[in-house]
Amino acid sequence: MSEVHRLDPDGPAIFGCAQAGCRVCQDSLLRRHEGLIHCILHRQAGGCLSYAELLQEGRIALWRAVLGFDPNRGVAFSTYAGIAIERRLWQVVGRARRQDCRPHDWLPVNRTDQLEAVADAWHRARVHAALLEAVAHLPDRLRTIIVAHYSLDGQAPGTWQAIGQRLGVTKARVGQLHQEALVLLRLPVFSAYLRWLCGQDSRAAYARSLALSRTWQRRKRGRARR
Repeated sequence: MSEVHRLDPDGPAIFGCAQAGCRVCQDSLLRRHEGLIHCILHRQAGGCLSYAELLQEGRIALWRAVLGFDPNRGVAFSTYAGIAIERRLWQVVGRARRQDCRPHDWLPVNRTDQLEAVADAWHRARVHAALLEAVAHLPDRLRTIIVAHYSLDGQAPGTWQAIGQRLGVTKARVGQLHQEALVLLRLPVFSAYLRWLCGQDSRAAYARSLALSRTWQRRKRGRARR
């Protein structure tokens, strides 16, 4: 078992170990991600429940998230667990509000800087997961260009020339395909959730994206007529 516990704490194998019943791996994951609970509680109205009661509910949700997480789905654990924690807290607070009880006037533990760092990391993870999900729906060549150029696979960003050699097309053609990919990614069917996460889901933001796409399409038609 000692070899198992040397697994990457962010890798998929540790979740398999935890889901197989390893308490060491379970405890490691719970400790590593408990900051998510405090981050969410920092924004959660407790109703008639105390902070300690909500913290325990959050820990239960986190434990269930550890047992139910599938690393192969391409979603970051922080995103998956955060949604599970939020859902459980909403449920227990909602049930409590329907009861005849006196609200608690509690404030979370004063760890503002730490909570903000956790919140920022969690938000970045959700944005990254949403971006990967949107890109996954692109045609193969377009997806390859976006992933390589913006280093979404963790590798160094690829140049047009390097990507072109990989795909067997010219550097200029890679640039054109890159623009075609961006046009697709701007469509609400691809970008709605990502825009919401980034605060870019207003009418003005959609109008700017539509204008960019139309400009590219006009230029493309103009080149085709030459």
